Amino acid sequence: MTVFSPAGCKAKPDNCRLWTEPQMPGLSMNGDFMIGGIFTIHYYTKSGENTFTTIPPQPQCSGRSVYEDAVDRTESRLRFARALEFAIREINNETVLLPGITLGYQIHDSCSDVQMAIKCAVQFANGVDPVFNESCSKSVSATVPAVVGDSSSTPASSLFLQVSHSSSCACLGDKSQFPAFFRTIPSDQHQAAALARMVKLFGWTWIGTVRSESDYGNDGMASFLKAAHEEGICVEYSEAYYRTQPHSKLESVANVIRRSTARVIVAFASIGDMRFLLEELAKPPSPRLQWIGTSSWITQSEFLRYNMCAGAIGFGIPKSVIPGFRDFLLDLSPAQALKSPILKEFWESSFSCSLKGRAAGARECDGSEDIRTLQNPYTDTSQLRFSNLVYKATYAIAHAIHGIVCNDTQCDKTSEFAPWQLKRVNFTTKNGYQVNFDSNGDPVAVYELINWQFMKDGTLDLVPVGYYDSSKPKGQEFRITFLIHLISDSLSLCSESCPPGTRKAVQKGRPVCCYDCIPCAEGEISNKTGCVLQSIMWNEGFSSFLVEFLSWNDTLAIILMVFSITGAFMAVCVTVVFYKHRASPIVRANNSELSFLLLFSLTLCFLCSLTFIGRPSEWSCMLRHTAFGITFVLCISCVLGKTIVVLMAFRATLPGSNVMKWFGPPQQRLSVLAFTLIQAVICVIWLKVYPPLPFKNVKHYKDKIILECNLGSGIGFWVVLGYIGLLAVLCFILAFLARMLPDNFNEAKFITFSMLIFCAVWITFIPAYVSSPGKFTVAVEIFAILASSFGLIICIFAPKCFIIIFKPTKNTKKHLMGKVQSKAL
Repeated sequence: MTVFSPAGCKAKPDNCRLWTEPQMPGLSMNGDFMIGGIFTIHYYTKSGENTFTTIPPQPQCSGRSVYEDAVDRTESRLRFARALEFAIREINNETVLLPGITLGYQIHDSCSDVQMAIKCAVQFANGVDPVFNESCSKSVSATVPAVVGDSSSTPASSLFLQVSHSSSCACLGDKSQFPAFFRTIPSDQHQAAALARMVKLFGWTWIGTVRSESDYGNDGMASFLKAAHEEGICVEYSEAYYRTQPHSKLESVANVIRRSTARVIVAFASIGDMRFLLEELAKPPSPRLQWIGTSSWITQSEFLRYNMCAGAIGFGIPKSVIPGFRDFLLDLSPAQALKSPILKEFWESSFSCSLKGRAAGARECDGSEDIRTLQNPYTDTSQLRFSNLVYKATYAIAHAIHGIVCNDTQCDKTSEFAPWQLKRVNFTTKNGYQVNFDSNGDPVAVYELINWQFMKDGTLDLVPVGYYDSSKPKGQEFRITFLIHLISDSLSLCSESCPPGTRKAVQKGRPVCCYDCIPCAEGEISNKTGCVLQSIMWNEGFSSFLVEFLSWNDTLAIILMVFSITGAFMAVCVTVVFYKHRASPIVRANNSELSFLLLFSLTLCFLCSLTFIGRPSEWSCMLRHTAFGITFVLCISCVLGKTIVVLMAFRATLPGSNVMKWFGPPQQRLSVLAFTLIQAVICVIWLKVYPPLPFKNVKHYKDKIILECNLGSGIGFWVVLGYIGLLAVLCFILAFLARMLPDNFNEAKFITFSMLIFCAVWITFIPAYVSSPGKFTVAVEIFAILASSFGLIICIFAPKCFIIIFKPTKNTKKHLMGKVQSKAL
């Protein structure tokens, strides 16, 4: 009876034999320690018909190889295999690393097929001898202790011992399932988080996603969707496709993308799947989308022919330089190519000739072929990305072997190597890259930010625009180094932001990013999360809301400032005129001392209006009202003093009157000081008991906050204003009584007019002040200050300045006295 062992070999009484012949490597070289390589050089496999009566035929790689694609300007998978070969030859020439030890290699083509990858992996573990020992346990021939590859994540998960240059699936970091798996490419968990942060950085909250129906696509997209959800990003659709699925499935995915409202699409797909998807989307109508790509396809130059992808941005493996690698690639002869089926196929395909006799439709290679004349992906080393990862993976294995078999003096070829020794390696390659692994077997995640931009000649090209380094502190991972070009209509939102005064209402059955904007209820105000009660609003602050106050750059404020400065300038000019003509009769006749003090107080009145402009603060709120109250009392006190002087001076002209001795200059100064001191005391009490302070007023508007000065004590404010009004009314009454005095004392008429204007302004101020909302309340108060100040300076000083400047003949004592005498007669 024939017995089959679990190891897949048929047991006989004397030995075990494999069912089929082993898969021979495409590139190989013997050595003391063998390193395996599995790369995707072809994309397809073929196998004969299965009759179910004999052992099924073994799959064979077939179809167009990667390096045969004339438009593919990216790193050829053949170059990956040769990068491993180059690294091993470089290591064998080392005198420090593995001295006296020769590394060999066996490189296979997996054709991106799981079954083929598993076969190669088992063969690496058990050897290639077809006959096993009696126990059917293990071949006596040398096994391969470590493997570089495969090029995709799904076959990689089937391997036993591996350092991958391209398997980025986060699932492979699970050491309970893959204890001997390491990689030089970052885990997709980092890339997914980086993609989500980048999408959020550009303000895209409404996106679509497409992925490969594989471990790479499914796990990568799951990580991205989780990170996107944490960033507040909504996904309209999430489609999956694998290149072996029916074409109807591809059409369905393409139609979903075309019909979507999201203008941004994140593609977590392999090169083969993206090729089919882009070819389908290139058919009219081609959607104009902002593509976000992963490292698997964003650096693939073959896709640059799709202009609809202009502006695409994503993370790629950093571009690098491997010294001596290009010369190694070009140092390939027909004799070397004949020794390897992979190199033979490459040579014959590149030069359209046959190395071994005449083949159908091809001439025989005659030796004139020069590989240096080729312009194809094999010879193009300007975009070395994944090749450098292969180079680093090979050196990592060599350093791990060195740590086991070598000591300070010699190396022992008989020592056994265990793959988990890889976690201890920490070195720098010849081209300056640091290589080490964390507890999951992953390297530090460093990506190059790639942007597809139009060049001056109208062609698309890959432009590095920045970097992402996961080892940097949070918030500093991104470093932008060049201008990024995105599509012009890349704004991707399901719903526009709600305007102030409204809140979001999620649309039924749709993601949270899709909402309607409805007004806030009475007594509520909008913030970043919706409508909240005003009381809550006050406690939480208002930095995110529209705040209204009379700012310095406000048009209304600028107009008021111009009038304020103009008034102050007028007061200064009048002061200069009066000082220059201080000895003239018209200046001396009406108490020049009080006139100068009045001009000084008017200057302060004009300038104090400036304290009402700007963002209210604690000091400005207290200063504006007290400065206004005290300067205006000083001003009205001077006018009142001048009015009393007019009355007293007229009575002093009567026979036997000595009234002026009771209201001479000392009494005038004292009265002004007393009136002003009373107002100062009122202001001090007001500031002490209940001072005016900044206040956030949310009662007038739902969509904004009015920042104003709360009066603190309303009584204090109205007492200050009432005291000014009392002095103004008293001044008006006295001036009105003196209006019919002789012409040389006709200043009383001008005082009457000025007080009439003053009282009219402040009487109309009260209802206007109470009814004006927001910044207009402050504007009304400033207007009242300026209007009353202009009324005083124009009515009292304009006639005198006119006489001094334009009628100097009337500015004489004789003229004034003559008028008195003529009137008396």
